[in-house]
Amino acid sequence: MGNTNLDKGKIKAAVLKKKREVYVPVVPDQQFGFIHHNVDCIGCRACEIACKDKNGLPAGPRFRRVQYIEGGIYPEVFAFKVNMSCNHCAEPACLPACPTGAIWKRQDNGVVDIDSTLCIGCRKCEAACPYGAPQFNVELNIVQKCNMCIDELEVGRKPYCVAACMMRVLDIGPIDQIDAGTWDTKAVGQNDTLVRQVKAMADPNLTNPSIRFVPHSKGRVDNG
Repeated sequence: MGNTNLDKGKIKAAVLKKKREVYVPVVPDQQFGFIHHNVDCIGCRACEIACKDKNGLPAGPRFRRVQYIEGGIYPEVFAFKVNMSCNHCAEPACLPACPTGAIWKRQDNGVVDIDSTLCIGCRKCEAACPYGAPQFNVELNIVQKCNMCIDELEVGRKPYCVAACMMRVLDIGPIDQIDAGTWDTKAVGQNDTLVRQVKAMADPNLTNPSIRFVPHSKGRVDNG
């Protein structure tokens, strides 16, 4: 079933505007990002369910995904979880790939937002993103994605996924303060080291994603 609510005039105007513009990366006033503790995460998927419920998603699309990483040879085996959604990258690949201007980066907090009413279902953003963030909704024939629950952020609350995390291993904050260790969060312990990349994740140098991890010892990569 197609999306009957699309405003074709609005889409055409957006496409024409997009053609006239040269993409200039937005440098936000403050860049918000996620933190995830790979070791203490129990993989309950409460964050996934809270996200799907909040966004009214059908079966299939998942804005937030809990990935189980396992490996090793007995008796030296390991397992940990990596929890990711849109990483609200400093240099998002999805944004310039969108032909209608449906995706943009907010100036105040760096959130990469989307207006799905402008989406024509070309899925170019989905192909461009190295982290699988844009999700195609078959029922509506459009792409949707995490916008960090911007409506919650604007009234001083945290995203649904963060609020639902019973282990407090998922959080958000200004990425510069997270890197400096000055952001007060239960997701990071006093002796924890943060990295930009863990195993099974695309190279962060591609888009400079706004996410940090407390990695499992077997989840580290050389340039983490």
